[in-house]
Amino acid sequence: MTEVQRSYVIPVQALPSWRRAVLKVGSNLLAADGGGLTPRYATALAEFIQASHAAGREVVLVSSGAVAAGRAQLRAHAPASGDLAARQALAALGQAPMIALWQSLSPRPVAQVLLTHDDLRHRRRYLNARATLRELLSLGVLPVVNENDTVAVDELKLGDNDNLAAIVAALVDADLLLIASDIDALYTADPRRDPNAIPLDRVESLTAEVLAMAGGSGSEVGTGGMRTKLEAASKAAAAGIPTALFSGRDSSTVVALGQGQLRGTFFAAGRTRMQARKYWLRHAPAAAGHIRVDDGAVRALAGGKASLLPGGVLDASGEFHRGDLVEIVEASGRPVARGLTQYGAGEVKRLAGRHSRDIDAVLGYSYGAEIVHRDDLASMAGFETAGDIET
Repeated sequence: MTEVQRSYVIPVQALPSWRRAVLKVGSNLLAADGGGLTPRYATALAEFIQASHAAGREVVLVSSGAVAAGRAQLRAHAPASGDLAARQALAALGQAPMIALWQSLSPRPVAQVLLTHDDLRHRRRYLNARATLRELLSLGVLPVVNENDTVAVDELKLGDNDNLAAIVAALVDADLLLIASDIDALYTADPRRDPNAIPLDRVESLTAEVLAMAGGSGSEVGTGGMRTKLEAASKAAAAGIPTALFSGRDSSTVVALGQGQLRGTFFAAGRTRMQARKYWLRHAPAAAGHIRVDDGAVRALAGGKASLLPGGVLDASGEFHRGDLVEIVEASGRPVARGLTQYGAGEVKRLAGRHSRDIDAVLGYSYGAEIVHRDDLASMAGFETAGDIET
């Protein structure tokens, strides 16, 4: 942090309540001096995660640092950073020490989850990744997500882990995206170059004017910059998830974060997470097929708070697959809801009228108890009911 930054006091503000958050930590905090990984700043962030767990909250960590760790392993023999193949090799070498660092700081088991943007563009792989992360969280494990840099081509572009964090936040239905940086806020200009730059404590909308404040790129050890952090905040906002940007180098800021107080920039989301998701489900392109349900399922699904389980299904039509958007209709054909199915058309037909506990016996495998999970379902009706329906 520069002297210019210190001349301004960023007001402390209350964070909105949250149950699940994605925390992104960049290489500039893990390899702060341009060398190998160090717990210097990671320790306070790990303590924040531990305190969050103790308060009954869940955290998914998106961590950079593998390339920097790999380069430090080779020291003077490290290849040039501009060579893509060399950077992929360094990422492969550095994954183990990066995970080891977080495990050394976490009392909970740490699980490594490697993703590429390609995994998240394909609906079935997207659902599989989400199911894995949800299961890890339910087991009390700390998922550490990173890009699968060793096989990716486009994924080593500038600031890619910032954007990955926003995608992961939507993937796990997070309530909040936290970005730990080496700068304490978004400034009206790059404070390293403009002595008149002023920090912003709150941004309501990421307009072109706000994006122009991003300035140049980030540190030498990472691939991110302020612009990619704003891109991530914009992606999160579109999914109904607010973003908090703060200094991961200031231990008092990190401690305050654990107490629900932010000293940094808060990026608001125009609508809630569920509002954004339900809106997309209602207005997405034409459904790939239909699932016909009985009267009990119709009543339960009307409020949009129930999952569709096999027992309420009568039949299915269309050639839809796992992850496709389907329309749920009553016996007469009137639309009741729309959602993303966990099972393909043939599987739904085989499961129709059965109990969820029979799924594995009928199919020989299971993607979960629900045909359509409540988080992936939007009701087309107006009254509310809660719970799941199994008849």
